[in-house]
Amino acid sequence: MFKSIVESFTNIFKKPVTKNYPAETIKHFPKYRGLIVYDVNECIFCDKCEKVCPPKAIVFHQNEDGTKEYNYNEYLCIYCGECVRNCPKTDQALTHSENKPEIGIKDNFLVTNWKKLYNDAKQSRIDYKNLKKAKKEESS
Repeated sequence: MFKSIVESFTNIFKKPVTKNYPAETIKHFPKYRGLIVYDVNECIFCDKCEKVCPPKAIVFHQNEDGTKEYNYNEYLCIYCGECVRNCPKTDQALTHSENKPEIGIKDNFLVTNWKKLYNDAKQSRIDYKNLKKAKKEESS
């Protein structure tokens, strides 16, 4: 009991442990996982990041010319880092930044049409496969 009383009195004269946020910026830990940064020039479009993403926050849209478009929903992402760990181009195509997503309190911040975008991307792959199959049959 005496030890508790002494500790209480010493805490009265110590500075608080909390930060004066937002006046003081909070330093992140060395392995902090923030927003995913995507580099289109480094990406080989292997789709591994899309396959391993638990909440399906990454989706590639297949264009008719064979190119793919990367789509990322930062509000759906749980920042687990599976996409970054599974990327064959380590620390090049996908990396973690120290940034956090903006707070989504208004509709313009949220990706409200993500479900439609996700379904369109899946359908685009089916359409592309059918297009390739039709071209192959046409040339035969």
